[in-house]
Amino acid sequence: MENTELERSYCDITAGGHRLRVQRIFPQGRPDCSGPTLVFLHEGLGSIGQWKGFPSKLCRMLGLPAIVYDRWGFGASDPLVLPRPHDYLQQEAELALPEVLAGCGVERPVLIGHSDGGTIALLYAAAFPERPLACITEAAHVFVEALSLDGIRQAVALWQDSDFPLRLSRYHGDQAETVFRGWSDTWLRHDFRDWKMVERLPSITCPLLAVQGVEDHYGSPLQVETIVTHSAGPAEALMLPACGHSPHHEAEAPVLRAMAAFIRRFAN
Repeated sequence: MENTELERSYCDITAGGHRLRVQRIFPQGRPDCSGPTLVFLHEGLGSIGQWKGFPSKLCRMLGLPAIVYDRWGFGASDPLVLPRPHDYLQQEAELALPEVLAGCGVERPVLIGHSDGGTIALLYAAAFPERPLACITEAAHVFVEALSLDGIRQAVALWQDSDFPLRLSRYHGDQAETVFRGWSDTWLRHDFRDWKMVERLPSITCPLLAVQGVEDHYGSPLQVETIVTHSAGPAEALMLPACGHSPHHEAEAPVLRAMAAFIRRFAN
């Protein structure tokens, strides 16, 4: 499968009342999403481009199609309106994501979410337990930790005193500051401190792989432990040494192998 040729295309769809940019990745000669399809959900500052080559590499290994999309406010999608509501992650999971899947013809999704995207994947799997074939999270959050808030405060300092705004603008253009404020201001808001979704985890019945770097400065191993122990379906953890918040970049080879092996077991 590693030598599978891929075809890529872009389109815009409407989901959650907003125009979203979608990238489709297909093994050559299989231009549809009627079978198992990888669905990539980016982080809180992410976009299609920030996944880089990871989705294509996993598609090649598995011979499966994928969709990667910019959520509302990110990349080439419609601009975000601030402030974000307290339940913005739930809205993405229960309102926008189902419309993205329907608009792309995805019937059997394998969800792969990073950080905020991982939390959205969990919320979707909890709300629609019969729909996903499997769910993989990287650095997902199911409650707010002091460690997370400290990491975000450090990011705010970098935003003010480094070339961070320029680097983020390469992916989000003139939306970069709104993207950053929509992430940092929301998580640091006083009324967001009590956010959690632990009580929803027992509704998740699909196979689940929770991945996290041991040195993640936005979340402790307790996040993964909580996800695995509270989910109702078969769930396993992968903790990666010498790895931070982005396992698919910082430990690409072992993460690709682990995800491919997990998906082969369940996405038939």
